[in-house]
Amino acid sequence: MLKPDQKQNRVSLSKRHLSRMTQDPTDFWRRFVTVDETWIHQYTPESRQATRVWTASDERPPTLVRTATSTKKTLATVFWDMHGILLIDYMPTGSTITGEYYARLLDQLKHAIVTKRPGLQRKKVLIHQDNAPAHTSCVAMAKVAEWGFEIVEHLAYSADLAPSDYFLFKNLKSYLSGKRYATNEEVISAVHAYFESQDSTFYSNGIHALRDRWTRALSIRGKIFPKMLSSY
Repeated sequence: MLKPDQKQNRVSLSKRHLSRMTQDPTDFWRRFVTVDETWIHQYTPESRQATRVWTASDERPPTLVRTATSTKKTLATVFWDMHGILLIDYMPTGSTITGEYYARLLDQLKHAIVTKRPGLQRKKVLIHQDNAPAHTSCVAMAKVAEWGFEIVEHLAYSADLAPSDYFLFKNLKSYLSGKRYATNEEVISAVHAYFESQDSTFYSNGIHALRDRWTRALSIRGKIFPKMLSSY
């Protein structure tokens, strides 16, 4: 239930991003890097849709035992672009994402860009991130300036406009659902194997879909369109 000013902010920001993107789409998407965090559980139950089965009209559906997501988990911070994963960080148990912690991740991101995307070394990388306190802290913003990054603003309550939420994490959680892992190390290995199995079109499709979502946000005047949301 967005307030009028929140809807207007979504419209204004989408319009601003679209205007910039259309000036030189190739250059914009080449420099575009998005980041977000998600919990990776040792066990994620299957969704209701995944457990649906066909039955005859006079046949009772099978009884399903409800299971819960495991409490054992690790928080993953994922940086990615249209070509693939740039960096994944798994937070140590008991730690908290602070401005200092996130600033160190930006150091690692710079190294990953130099190693994996050498063509971007002389380019101003566009970092698409939300306004979480750690992301917008003074120490993090100082690191953004140090490495010559530029922030592409993403508003709160806008999972439908975040590629990690509507695409990357949605597909990852679908892959992990129903599987059990004994340790965090096992599920982390599964996450890496999943990402490495995807070709570049997988990532480019997820990133480029943002253009249509910004356009859609304008046409519906900033409302969140239900079919654009994803559960994760």
